[in-house]
Amino acid sequence: MCETLSVAPYVSSPEDVVRKMLDMVQLRKGDVLFDLGCGDGRIVLMAVRDYFAKAFGVELREDLVATARGQLKRSNLEGRAQIIHGDFFDVDLSKANVVTLYLTTSANEKLKPKLERELKPNSRVVSHDFSIKDWKPVEVSEKPHGHTIYLYKIGSH
Repeated sequence: MCETLSVAPYVSSPEDVVRKMLDMVQLRKGDVLFDLGCGDGRIVLMAVRDYFAKAFGVELREDLVATARGQLKRSNLEGRAQIIHGDFFDVDLSKANVVTLYLTTSANEKLKPKLERELKPNSRVVSHDFSIKDWKPVEVSEKPHGHTIYLYKIGSH
């Protein structure tokens, strides 16, 4: 079994949580966002549609890749976003200055060295419900609906 599937089961983030995540990272035009384990692509879609960022979703499950790509196509946003069918452990993150996560604690722990190695200083990482061990968040929000959102900046933990 692929390691990514075992560390990142698919559970979608509610739309208001996605908006809060993107607001916390102060997403704006010119930012390059990578959503690791993008599922149906809702973070990618909102990032390009509402915040005018460039966005990449990385998803291992073929059915979810098809769903995410379909969402972008229906919204006429394929030129501003890309859904990558693959393992996020194998994707180069060096162009990202924003990374969104809704993974497990163990997945975040396994991903941490890659984030530290590939992201530039001051890149923002936002994680839904699961903290990144030994990183100090610059902000924590316990809204909406009891979800916790952790914001980190590379180089500040």
